[in-house]
Amino acid sequence: MDHHVYFWLKEENKNAEDRAAFEKGLAGLFEIPEILGGRWAVPAALPPRPVLDQSWDYALAVKFDGVAEHDVYQEHPLHKQFLEDFRSWWAQVQIKDLA
Repeated sequence: MDHHVYFWLKEENKNAEDRAAFEKGLAGLFEIPEILGGRWAVPAALPPRPVLDQSWDYALAVKFDGVAEHDVYQEHPLHKQFLEDFRSWWAQVQIKDLA
């Protein structure tokens, strides 16, 4: 399964120092053994189109063998630490899971 998370940072966290810390936190999630692969990214520099949403600041896409591995990831200490460290930085988060 694929787990996609979109983050909108609060304005006060859109500075270079906070972005670097957030990116380090995202990268650290890939140390969780249940993750088969994936990446984090920022919106691509594309011309605007009516169907294109580039309002988010960061996206995280990770791949798991299945729901059981996803559930282990959710409870993993590195994931919980990421949430603790950065939850207050988000203005909005959207999660989209694909079977």
